[in-house]
Amino acid sequence: MMQAFLDIFDIYLLEAVVNGILLGGVLALLALGLNLIFGVIDVTWICYAELVMIGMYGMYYMVQVFGLPYWVAAPFAILLVAALGAALHYIVIAPLLTAPPINQLLATGGVLFILQSFATVAFGIDFRNLGIRLPVLAIGEMHFSYSRLLAFLAALLGMLAIYFFMKRTYTGTAIRAVAQDRQIMSLMGVDTKRIYLITSALGGALAGLAACLLVLQYDVHPFVGLSFGPITFLICVLGGLGNFVGGFIAAFVFAQIISLGGLFSDLEWGYVLAFAFFIVMMFIRPAGLFARRS
Repeated sequence: MMQAFLDIFDIYLLEAVVNGILLGGVLALLALGLNLIFGVIDVTWICYAELVMIGMYGMYYMVQVFGLPYWVAAPFAILLVAALGAALHYIVIAPLLTAPPINQLLATGGVLFILQSFATVAFGIDFRNLGIRLPVLAIGEMHFSYSRLLAFLAALLGMLAIYFFMKRTYTGTAIRAVAQDRQIMSLMGVDTKRIYLITSALGGALAGLAACLLVLQYDVHPFVGLSFGPITFLICVLGGLGNFVGGFIAAFVFAQIISLGGLFSDLEWGYVLAFAFFIVMMFIRPAGLFARRS
């Protein structure tokens, strides 16, 4: 009897670890978008998760109202949120680039409430979903949702695409150069305003891709950003704001804490443990685990 219990326990543990890896892929994608914007423009978008929410609504209306197939609607949703990211930079961020950081935070926080209020007025507070039910993959006694597997693979492909864009293209190289030293790049003739705008659109595109993946797992409502917005910021801070590799690693660390916490107790306790872990680590490394030491 005891051996059978241990065998089942091991299966459940392995299932939780794999689910944590799948969750980590999507969280890493969200953290990449936010870190990209901060690393290049040096402004933290408090409203980043609300861009994802707008993208999820876009997917819902294109699939459920206009009848587009999911695979056709997804590129339009990504372009929609990319355009929204560029518009946010042009209207809100660009005029505040030289303002104190607190003003920038308050401005993007204000955009957060504007987008939430707009979604509440325009779409109501009803929970909506695509109505797409993907099968479950069974491996022995373990079960994994195809929606999570699809989200994980698409997130990895998205991150690989960004990696090659940043490494192999002139614009990507310029973005990396501006992130390292924006003052010198301005003196060398690089149009930093253009780079900032492209970076904001690229960060928006990543939020749009995340929206296409999350809409398969979450119902859409005006406050859905609260489900993953705070944890995304914690990941970015723990990894070191603007540090792409640190954010990637921190995303999987948080995902494992959440998943394993949900195994031994309720899923909510997994998030409690993740937040507690973050607080402890901030006492040890206030600038983040992978931030450069001065």
